[in-house]
Amino acid sequence: MTTSTDVFNGKVLIVDDQSANVQLLVQMLRGAGYAFVTSTTNSADVCSLHLKNRYDLILLDLQMPRMDGFQVMEGLKEIETDGYLPVLVITAQPSHKLRALRAGAKDFISKPFDLAEVLIRVYNMIEVRMLHLETKRLYDQVVAAQRKSELLLLNVLPQSIAERLKGRADVTEDGFTEVIADSFAEVTVLFADVVEFTNFSEGVSVEVLLGVLNDIFSRFDKIADARGLEKIKTIGDSYMVAAGLPIPVADHAVRAAHMALDMIAAMNSFNEQSPHKLNVRIGIDTGAAVGGVVGKHKFLYDLWGDVVNTASRMESHGVPGRIQVTEATRNRLGKPFVLEKRGAIDIKGKGEMHTWFLNSVSA
Repeated sequence: MTTSTDVFNGKVLIVDDQSANVQLLVQMLRGAGYAFVTSTTNSADVCSLHLKNRYDLILLDLQMPRMDGFQVMEGLKEIETDGYLPVLVITAQPSHKLRALRAGAKDFISKPFDLAEVLIRVYNMIEVRMLHLETKRLYDQVVAAQRKSELLLLNVLPQSIAERLKGRADVTEDGFTEVIADSFAEVTVLFADVVEFTNFSEGVSVEVLLGVLNDIFSRFDKIADARGLEKIKTIGDSYMVAAGLPIPVADHAVRAAHMALDMIAAMNSFNEQSPHKLNVRIGIDTGAAVGGVVGKHKFLYDLWGDVVNTASRMESHGVPGRIQVTEATRNRLGKPFVLEKRGAIDIKGKGEMHTWFLNSVSA
């Protein structure tokens, strides 16, 4: 809230080509308690002085040689970043008052001066200026907070889902009244798991454990962004992403395959740079799924369907350092991918399945 102290600490510039008028106004304002009062008799200096000092009020005589007050106001408009022109014009011509207000001045005082009127108008003008600046600060804070909230939301949800949630009208204290759910005819899901991470975690501090996991998953996050996959979630040392949602794409299996190969390379790079040598096991499947946001609080975009379970089984029944894919995914990967038939294996909850190892991309 603006106080009298704020007003009297406002910076004032007096512009008049008559030295007697300048001296009178300076003495009057300083005598009234204004701490920062400066002056100039050269109207051409006003814009440069304002750029340097950012005055809260400029008392501007309209009739001056070389550059009149109207020209000064045009120059001030070009340098005022917030669009507010803190000008109180001084004029002896009644016809100039309306023109000055149209030019952007906020008020006027007449010559010869009525000292009581001058003090009241100066106080009111600076108070309005302070309120304007305070309102702008609050607005900027709200905008910054909103931007931060949007960034946090985008770090939790896919952009298209976040936009849909922001546009929902059915928001209550208990959350949303309806779920967001979309069916996808075909997506590709990838699960990765850091091998023997439980044993590794027993021999290091919590700080080291979290640092290692954050390093590895941050590398995976960059790959997901680069390859166009949607990170779904992490569960302990498991990492889940999907291609082909929430915006469907035709090359979802290809994107997932490239990401898997990049993840193997990222783990090799990690091992070269870290004293801790770890490995990753990856599984991939392709099929129909439902993606959406459920629940009332702490929203999470999740994925459901047999494809999720099968991709998880491909990972858990896989081989450290290798990428195991189902026949459904293999059928959507042609050249240049190099795949190796693993054969039929018994998958918990699925029975016998024919699977393949994704080895590389041929030159």
